[in-house]
Amino acid sequence: MIEVKNLTKRYGDHLAVDNTTFTVGDGEIVGFLGPNGAGKTTTMNMLTGYLSSTEGEILIDGIDILDDPVHAKMKIGYLPEVPPLYPEMTVREYLDFACALKKVPSSERKEAVEKLMKITRIKEMQNRLIGNLSKGYKQRVGLAAALAGDPDVLILDEPTAGLDPKQITEFRDLIRNLSKDHTIILSSHIMQEIQAVCDKVIIINHGRIIATDTPEALSQRILRNNKLELRIKGPRQEVVAGLKQIEEITSIDITRIREEGSLDLMVETKEEADIREKVFRFCSENNYPILQMSTTEMTLEDIFLQITGEREA
Repeated sequence: MIEVKNLTKRYGDHLAVDNTTFTVGDGEIVGFLGPNGAGKTTTMNMLTGYLSSTEGEILIDGIDILDDPVHAKMKIGYLPEVPPLYPEMTVREYLDFACALKKVPSSERKEAVEKLMKITRIKEMQNRLIGNLSKGYKQRVGLAAALAGDPDVLILDEPTAGLDPKQITEFRDLIRNLSKDHTIILSSHIMQEIQAVCDKVIIINHGRIIATDTPEALSQRILRNNKLELRIKGPRQEVVAGLKQIEEITSIDITRIREEGSLDLMVETKEEADIREKVFRFCSENNYPILQMSTTEMTLEDIFLQITGEREA
């Protein structure tokens, strides 16, 4: 559905996007992730046709967005971080206006507006002034406008920014449902959001794509150490000294002490090493009860920080 080839954007001497290439298939939800200033928004603005590229190609369903911008843009719905809403309009008036901009025939607009309000669950607000709506409903109205004309592709820039936890959950459900009929690209600073809704993650840093894969596959590709969380009841020095005798263990950190006489430990091991049996035998032989033992998986935030080597602002 979307093909990006050698995309580059320069502002004078500043290289905002540096020779990026990626594809997005039909019905995929792709998360665009990167620190502030990495080039995410610039790339998304080029995908929507709001910015022209310095070099490279963008094909939307095979249509070059520079050669045939009108037809390419008809296939795209865009929700920027701050939707361009008109506060003096009612919800229905604004969506009718959005449908007109997307060249929906006047005879079909009433039905189209009804459908948009049903999809985004805002019909009860249809006669309210947009300026009087909550942040959550404003985002839904912006999403409804992005869906005007039934575009094949939805591009969502920080769609849940500023929403409360309940609104975020509801918006995620909307995104999942929309993926049945639309290809979706979204950027977000909320790691859990990307991990919860996206089929694929594209990580960008300093204008370059540095990783593209599913969240699970990214974790497998860069996971150098396995981690084991332990809570063991026993004397601190003896427990730590004994665990150090297990050759597959590369590091031991005491994380906290929650129960008197016990230790909470984070143990890292060599790649693909499974030390659970050895830990059990050591503790059993020395009469140190194991109160907890669990493996840990890397979150998307762990992956992001390891790949980029920095924290988001």
